[in-house]
Amino acid sequence: MKSTRRTASRTAVSAGRKRRAAAAAPYHHGALREAMLEAAERILERDGIAGLTLRAAAREAGVSHAAPKNHFGDIRGLLSELAAVGFARFGAALVANTREGETRKARLEAIGHGYVTFAQQNPGLFLLMFRGERLDFRRPALRAAGEAAFRVLAGAVGAPGPPEMALALPQAARITAAWSLVHGFAMLMLDGRLKPLVARTPDGTDEMTLLAAILRGPASGM
Repeated sequence: MKSTRRTASRTAVSAGRKRRAAAAAPYHHGALREAMLEAAERILERDGIAGLTLRAAAREAGVSHAAPKNHFGDIRGLLSELAAVGFARFGAALVANTREGETRKARLEAIGHGYVTFAQQNPGLFLLMFRGERLDFRRPALRAAGEAAFRVLAGAVGAPGPPEMALALPQAARITAAWSLVHGFAMLMLDGRLKPLVARTPDGTDEMTLLAAILRGPASGM
């Protein structure tokens, strides 16, 4: 009996040492950053931003809860890097259906459709991208991706150039009008506020049909 207890004790001590050694050793993962971002996005779309913590993302990725700190520092860092990924995809979505040589109005319609389509397909990520209080725009990846997406919208209404370039008041007004229209529409859609309105329209109409009518019509201000 004593021999059995001594063996069990030695086994427990050995297991404890192995756990401490594993915790102390650096975690080697060839794509830890990408794995963490993918895990964070899954949580965001599944559980919302309230469910996304650094520990939850590490658990989802199958790594130690301490492993991601070298890449992200804290949850704000992780959210900011995930938003940077989102803005990069967002910028690509804005121009996905544009065509060389098209009119400015046609380009604006395509960009507006891309804006809302991205929000519809990536609701959690879209909402995170515009939650400024949760993000650190001093991080280079986030700043660069956000500015690139902004330049697409600004350029479509005749205000190209970097964000720090001075704008004439009419240019700023055009950017604001175009941005307010598509962003406001996207937010109303994600909140379900457009459904009662769409229900009163002819059969076959949905939110995207309504958006197309707005972008084509004079009420768009575009």
